[in-house]
Amino acid sequence: MRISRLYLSRPLHSGLHLELDQDSGHYVRSVLRLKKDALLTLFNGQGGEWQARTIEVSRRRVAVEVREWRARYVESPLQTCLALAISRSDRMDLSIQKAVELGVNGIVPLFTERCMVKLTAEKIIQKLHHWQKIAQHAAEQCGRSEVPEVQMPVQFHECLDAASGLRIFLDPDATTSLTGLQPVQGRVTLLSGPEGGFAEHEREAASQSGFIPVRLGNRILRAETAALAALASVQMLWGDFAGNGRR
Repeated sequence: MRISRLYLSRPLHSGLHLELDQDSGHYVRSVLRLKKDALLTLFNGQGGEWQARTIEVSRRRVAVEVREWRARYVESPLQTCLALAISRSDRMDLSIQKAVELGVNGIVPLFTERCMVKLTAEKIIQKLHHWQKIAQHAAEQCGRSEVPEVQMPVQFHECLDAASGLRIFLDPDATTSLTGLQPVQGRVTLLSGPEGGFAEHEREAASQSGFIPVRLGNRILRAETAALAALASVQMLWGDFAGNGRR
């Protein structure tokens, strides 16, 4: 029987009884449809995971008892950050969800010149909360021990200087491939553009900031496909897809 996993951003210890917050309680009660004495796996991003059981599931509250801790580590040894141009709702949600499954450690949403999405300050906060929930549920589903952070959206030029490790921007006109590169101190930053691609001044700024233009084969990929293909490729070359993970 498959046991559902749940992320809680709080300290956990054996014997703890706790009431779930509204979002987590709704997820357990209405989405997972669990009843009293159902088993759960809890994790808080601090290493390992906890076995737990529900001790109350009602309209008023959902409470659980934390039981035994067990060691579990499924994170890739490769640290990856995805700087991703903001796309329309369902495409952005898909990109974040699958990036988490592919082991990304952080996501930076970007406003670029050709970005088609315009957000007010209030809408940005709403979107950020929504995207972080997407990342959380993806981490719960795929068995990760950490939940990657979706950072506050920034303008394109703001992300360039903050990037670390091997800096790559995805460019269908590039001549360099990933196989000729090596990560720097086990870190890679991937810069992925909007559907219309980067503007010329953005490409120049990225190059001046140390980003290397890289192409992914001979076909032109959609924005959401390119980002995920790049993540899978770097995990295959330098991460746990290549058998370099640790447990």
